[in-house]
Formats: sequence, structure tokens, C-alpha cells
Amino acid sequence: MITNMLRGTAAFCLALTSLTLPSPTATATRVPAPEVLPLEDAVGRLPVAEEDRTGYTRDSFQYWNTGLDAADGCNTRDEVLLTEAVQEPTVTAGCKLSGGKWGSYYDGVEVGGADKLAIDHMVPLAEAWESGAGAWDARRREAYANDQGAAASLVAVTARTLRSKADQDPAAWVPPLPEAHCRYTGEWTATKLRWGLAADQSEAEALKVYAEACETTIVHYNPAP
Repeated sequence: MITNMLRGTAAFCLALTSLTLPSPTATATRVPAPEVLPLEDAVGRLPVAEEDRTGYTRDSFQYWNTGLDAADGCNTRDEVLLTEAVQEPTVTAGCKLSGGKWGSYYDGVEVGGADKLAIDHMVPLAEAWESGAGAWDARRREAYANDQGAAASLVAVTARTLRSKADQDPAAWVPPLPEAHCRYTGEWTATKLRWGLAADQSEAEALKVYAEACETTIVHYNPAP
């Protein structure tokens, strides 16, 4: 996404290196090229539709599964924390994390200790449901809720900013740090495009306003598998 692309880049490179050369009769596997475009153009690609939360429960999404490595004892939350740490924590049996430091870009706060952090779904589960995920099967919703294939899908932030955000879209909430607004709206838009999610009218209008103010912001995304 806009910055801190380690998880997305690593996943993309893994996808490339995992390909094998096709036999003369086989069809080569094609890896979608990443999309790179200005925020204004990216916002213009979002389909606009009314949202419907009918039937949503948080349990509709199986979040914090065994993560990218089922054998390491770390779940998705732990793996995100390990990836985003600016000072590595100590990891003991059962993937218990102690020490370490993280930067919460929503509010510019440096956090010491994994227990003081929350992992934010860039586009909250409820928002995803009403924007299109309500029509997905359980397997795809689990993939969404544990998405480490893009750096911005899951973000380590202070617990208080996550409580403040809740399930609101950018028409109602953006990070308290003004310097974070362009990155945030870019990563929000990229996540919706990655997963083929729509925006409602007020959300789309708010994103257009931010796009005008964030004219140098570039959006990177790969469509989710």
C-alpha cells in the first residue's frame, strides 16, 4: 500500500518464486500485475452502492487463524505484530511476545509492549460485510479477516484509536493525526479495491475530498486471490 509494504511485497515475491516452469503442454500460471495509480483515480474505480448489514455478526469472519506458518505457534495477530515491530520483541513458547516497540501511525504514538496494541482491519469486518462480503462464502471471509498478502490490510495501532474508529468509514472517521490522513485514505481505498468491495455515497464523496487534498498519494494494490 502507500508505505510499509513489507508484508505485501513478501507475499508477492513468494507468489512469484513459488511458480514452476510449465511443461510444453501446460499453461503457465499468471500472477496479476500490481495496480499502481493516483488516489483520485483509485477512488474513481470504487463501485458505489448502498450498504446492507443484514445478517452480520462478527463471528461471520474467522479472524486470527494460524497465520502464514501454522507450525510456528503464532496466530495472525502475532505475525502482524512481529512484522510491524520497529524493535523486535522476545518470542517465547506459544508465541508469547514480550518487550519490543511499535509505531502507531494513526496517532503517531510509539508503543512498548504487544499487549498495548490492537490489530485493526483497515476496512472493518462490519463495513466489509455491508460492502460486499456478506455475499462471500466462509472461506473467503476468513481469508479477508487474516489477510497478510497486503501490508495495509491489518495494521497494529493503539487500542484507543481502534476503539475510536470502531466500524466507521472515512466519511465519519479518519486517524487523529492529520499527517496520517492521506496514507489512511489511500490504504482504505486500496483494501476495498483489493477485495472488490463497494463504497456508499457518503463514503465515496469523502474519499474524493481527501483525494483532492492528497494529490501526490499513490495507491498500490493486488486483487486478492
